[in-house]
Amino acid sequence: MKMRGKVLAKLKIKLTSVLFVAVFMCLGAGCANSANAELSNAAAISADVNASRPAVAATEEDTGPSQKAVEIARPFGFPVTNSMVASWIVALGLIVFAQVATRRMKPVPEGIQNFWEWMVEGLYTFLEGIIGSHLVKTTFWFFASVFIFILFANWISLIPGVGSIGWGHASTHAFMIDQPLFRGANADVNLTLAMALVFFACWLIWALREDGLVGFLKELFAPKGDTAGVMKAIMVVVFFASGCLEIVSILFRPVSLSFRLYGNVFAGENMLETMSTLVPHLGWLLPIPFYFLELLVGVVQALVFMLLTAVFTLLICQRDAEEPATSGA
Repeated sequence: MKMRGKVLAKLKIKLTSVLFVAVFMCLGAGCANSANAELSNAAAISADVNASRPAVAATEEDTGPSQKAVEIARPFGFPVTNSMVASWIVALGLIVFAQVATRRMKPVPEGIQNFWEWMVEGLYTFLEGIIGSHLVKTTFWFFASVFIFILFANWISLIPGVGSIGWGHASTHAFMIDQPLFRGANADVNLTLAMALVFFACWLIWALREDGLVGFLKELFAPKGDTAGVMKAIMVVVFFASGCLEIVSILFRPVSLSFRLYGNVFAGENMLETMSTLVPHLGWLLPIPFYFLELLVGVVQALVFMLLTAVFTLLICQRDAEEPATSGA
């Protein structure tokens, strides 16, 4: 019970820190996108009026979700987008839920404490079987926080009203939403890239702490296996070239992680939007089966992001890779 309480307490603290770091990194990226949007708007305003009319007419026919977040407010000159609002709601909701669930710990858990312990212990056991007991003790706080945040952010984006409540205009067929009040948090590449960059920084720290600087460089460039003579010299060149390619692969990991999650969530939003407008009188019925599909996709994407980051961490911390096999022998 004491060990379980320590794990829950640590996860609660780390969950709060990770969520705030990811959200505020999203804010910085959102500011950059907002500045770019302002420059684009200024260029559009300076264009010829007659040339701009066809573009306006074309946007009226565009019924799909926007590929980027929409700025909905600018308090004190600070741009706030609809995806930032959704990420704040998810982060604050999870922080409050974790505080309430662990406020009064009972020996026999019940209610939300039982659900929280079940989720945390399940994730801990699952990750321990993959990356080993030693590595999971130092990295579990990040993997569990990322999984829980991505999962609930994906599910909350499916609530009716997200993407369908906001400001718009009346078209010939229906009322078109131009500026939704809420947008799926993971449908904004700024947030997914922020989480991937946070992992990249944590991955580097974990690798240097487990292997040291020399061991880290050996893991990348040193030849593996027992060779001698000319073959050893050849293997040195081969593994050095392989290490250079591995560095390129490592640098591209944040891009692949962020766009994989963003692409799947954004594609789900487009699919639901298409199903709701495909048949005018059946817009309330056709998306229902796809809502259940998106519930499953939300779990899968959170699991994929967590597993990929866990495996990337395990690959560089090879000292722990042999632990599951030796412990079971």
